Amino acid sequence: MASAAEQMAANLSWGTLGKATELRHRILFSVGLLIVYRIGTYIPVPGIDAIALKEFMDQAASGIGGVLSMFTGGALARMGIFALGIMPYISASIIVQLLGAMWEPLKQLKKEGEAGRKKINQYTRYGTVLLATFQAYGLAASLQAGDLVSDPGFFFIASCVITLVGGTMFLMWLGEQITARGIGNGISLIIFVGIIAELPAAFGQFFTQGRSGAIGTGTMLAVLVMLIATLGFVVFMERSLRKIHIQYPRRQVGMKTYDGGSSHLPIKVNPAGVIPAIFASALLLLPTTLSTFSGGQSGPVMSTVLAYFGPGQPAYLIFFTAMIVFFTYFYTREVSFKTDEVADNLKNQNGFVPGIRPGAKTAEYLDYVVTRILVLGSGYLALVCLLPEVLRSQFSITAYFGGTSILIIVSVGMDTIQQVQSHLLAHQYDGLLEKSQLRGKRRSKKGGVTRQ
Repeated sequence: MASAAEQMAANLSWGTLGKATELRHRILFSVGLLIVYRIGTYIPVPGIDAIALKEFMDQAASGIGGVLSMFTGGALARMGIFALGIMPYISASIIVQLLGAMWEPLKQLKKEGEAGRKKINQYTRYGTVLLATFQAYGLAASLQAGDLVSDPGFFFIASCVITLVGGTMFLMWLGEQITARGIGNGISLIIFVGIIAELPAAFGQFFTQGRSGAIGTGTMLAVLVMLIATLGFVVFMERSLRKIHIQYPRRQVGMKTYDGGSSHLPIKVNPAGVIPAIFASALLLLPTTLSTFSGGQSGPVMSTVLAYFGPGQPAYLIFFTAMIVFFTYFYTREVSFKTDEVADNLKNQNGFVPGIRPGAKTAEYLDYVVTRILVLGSGYLALVCLLPEVLRSQFSITAYFGGTSILIIVSVGMDTIQQVQSHLLAHQYDGLLEKSQLRGKRRSKKGGVTRQ
């Protein structure tokens, strides 16, 4: 039989959403800030030669330029004030989290609770400013070297760096505001909206290739079927769980004895969610962002990097796979599912896995289970992220359709919907409590019992 919470979730409707005032305000707040973000992608950086930039991006759309444009919501293709996107913040988060797992002072900060978390967030912001400054300077110098600037010189470099760094910091602030006062994860939603905004142009370019005869009808149908199948596969895998049986013993409170219960500890096949794909993409795009705009004047090192790390190239695929596997294990063990903490919580609640001793033995068992699950989870992430890349390069499709984009769309969409449902359930529970209190007051008035 379904639980009360499941029955309430099944009865959710648009009418319930209309009555949940706080949730409606959160949604409108998030949508408003996301609209601000989309407007910012169309505000150009001063001093850019728009015609030369458009010609260059049309040529680079089939390579790494398409990937960069997709992750920045088209801001990089237009050199908007948000051209760096949120990737410097993500890169800084990667560095801080890696240091937090290896450097003792940061390890101690992580154990200090809320105060330590605020300090780590402060370090992440400092790292974001530093990385964004380096990337902005490299991008400005590359634009100038590639003859994509109308008035080159020191003032262009300075204005470009200040504008791009300010845009990235403003995006970071928008994401934090959405997370705190809106609905969903703000950083993920910014990437999500940017990808969704670029999909119509990507499909339009894809169908244009089909009409011109560059892509056969069979190939077009195969690509569309592959995209739909990948979408369904991602939804299925993101909802897949491994349930570990948890038993609770009998307990005595005063003169009463309560029977022991049982429950399940759910472990997702992909506990890290979309984070490994985003982190891997951020590291992959970090060096190539600086080399994309410099063309033939980038030097032998950057030219080699651009040649070998283009989408579909062997080095790109190998590096992407290795980073996805690494971050799946790292993020799961360090952030999303810490086996030691889970085992300690079960022990404090007198819960245990049948046949496993509480404490260290439970932590070892959970670590064993999670390690085996992550073999499947990391393989699934790598397959989803890389298969579209391989097919796109083999069929010479210039429009960018990436498995990472599909994964982000599905994961962020499902996570946001779950948060909306949680708010609606909380609203329904509050309504039931208010009704019960009103009924209690009415009954006391009808009874006419008063005490003085």
